[in-house]
Amino acid sequence: MDTLRTITPPTIRPKWKPIFLTAMTAAVGLLTVCGPAESAFELPEGEKITNPIVIGRGIPQKEAYELFDPKIGRNFDLKNLWIRADLRVRPEFRNHVCFGGGIGASGQCNASGIAPNNLIGNANDQFVQQMTRLGIGYDLSPDVNFYFEFIDSRTWGGNGTPVGAGGAGNNGDPSIHTCGSTPNPGGRPVCTLGVRAGYMLIRNFAGIQGLGLKAGRQYLVFGDQSLFGHFDWSNTGFSFDGVMVQYSNSMLDSHVGWFRTAETDLFQGAAVGSGQANIVATGQARSADHDADLLIIYNQIKNVPGFLIEPFYVYYKNTLGGGDISSQGLGTPKHGNQTRHTIGGRVAMKKGNFDLSSEVVYQFGQMGDTAAGASTLCGASGGEGQCLHINAWATRNWFGYTAFNLPGKPRIAFNFDYASGDGRANCTLAAAYGDCRTANTFENFFPTNHIHMGYMDVMAWKNMMSFSGNFQARPSSNDHIEIWYTNLNLANARDNWYRASQGVYVFSQPDNTETHIGDEIDFVWTHFLMNGMVAFQTGYGHLWPGPYISRNLGRRAVGQDWAYAQLWINF
Repeated sequence: MDTLRTITPPTIRPKWKPIFLTAMTAAVGLLTVCGPAESAFELPEGEKITNPIVIGRGIPQKEAYELFDPKIGRNFDLKNLWIRADLRVRPEFRNHVCFGGGIGASGQCNASGIAPNNLIGNANDQFVQQMTRLGIGYDLSPDVNFYFEFIDSRTWGGNGTPVGAGGAGNNGDPSIHTCGSTPNPGGRPVCTLGVRAGYMLIRNFAGIQGLGLKAGRQYLVFGDQSLFGHFDWSNTGFSFDGVMVQYSNSMLDSHVGWFRTAETDLFQGAAVGSGQANIVATGQARSADHDADLLIIYNQIKNVPGFLIEPFYVYYKNTLGGGDISSQGLGTPKHGNQTRHTIGGRVAMKKGNFDLSSEVVYQFGQMGDTAAGASTLCGASGGEGQCLHINAWATRNWFGYTAFNLPGKPRIAFNFDYASGDGRANCTLAAAYGDCRTANTFENFFPTNHIHMGYMDVMAWKNMMSFSGNFQARPSSNDHIEIWYTNLNLANARDNWYRASQGVYVFSQPDNTETHIGDEIDFVWTHFLMNGMVAFQTGYGHLWPGPYISRNLGRRAVGQDWAYAQLWINF
């Protein structure tokens, strides 16, 4: 048996210690960042390192991190790269936004309560918005695509702070154009540059023909965009973080997606997902799992000639505290502490000169609220029980005729829209509205409302009823004109009037019986240039106020005017 020998370590004189430590540090750093095939390792023939460091890049590790001179683009092929972009400038004018009164921080024209009232002020406005988008796509293969889209949304003159040393007239410094120093009502800086989309798309996933998977930030556009749309009329639009699976064949397109719309215990850009208690000021502040999620199942049946049949189901779960998202009563968009199921269907038809679209949606579930007005059912104030029953529904219907054989190809169409409300929607704001029992105001989710109920954007698809007539024509191949009349009403007189952004426009009084909001007419002209890559559009709208507005603002209502012009370039 061999005897173990003790090997005396070499003596390192003090003057060599700094040199030795420096060399050892460099060696450790080299081993940390080098790949498994670096020449620093001498391995027996046929051997390989099977435990490389993968935290830095993950798999597949196509491009290694380099020490000094990186070899970038070894997998890049220019012919697989594509770019798309657009830029829009739109001045907009709106007179008498609140029909002769002032406007609140959330866009409302009055306050809830027993007596009719209006806010003091003069809500006339004129502004210019600019939107710029740049999308970069790369097709790794015919079935694998990478896409990333920047968006910059700015209001001319909105950078910096309106008062003080950097105030009006001193905001020309471009270094402050990305984020203004003036916080928004939520207390955060208002930034303009963002990411509209960023996803990977894999077609024929797992070798299954017609099965696709899209993971990352993406648009959700379904049907007539009544519940989910891109909302490109706005300067930012909608996009969602999640994963969507699609299966398509000749008869059916089916989409199943899950999206996280609110994450409360891990901030945007967090270094790692270690988790912490919920964000400050939430009703569930000592928990770490109270978020908001959206599950969508949307199908399109295509094998009926001339028809599209679209059945769908949406599950919305918001576990934030019942008092956290409830400032405008039970009709607050995406109210906290709710479980909402949405089932519905849409039928669209185009045959010859006729077209129609009919959509019916039903919502059910439960909602909670911590306000004292809900405590009789939900328990003591501050409790988080889901005690309010959701029973809401809506319908959207269009019928049109296009005379393709006439000059200008004129089209005339008629529309009826309805969405339920709840007379107790303000029960958590004032006792005069009665006890809380139900939450039957229809939830509009994330739509493009601008294209449905008049271009002035004064109405959401919630607690409403409207009738409208629409005329369109194409005087030339590059021109389009449209005239649109809409009669606007509330579905429930004691629920509120909600504007297109879905927040309260006017709080209805507890004893209100008026439902006629007013009558709107819109004129829009569009002219296309350069084969449609450039478009100029201008529009004007006027709203004649009905008895509802005067009754609930407590003053003689003044009509509202709206006008805009926009130049849009895209390629």
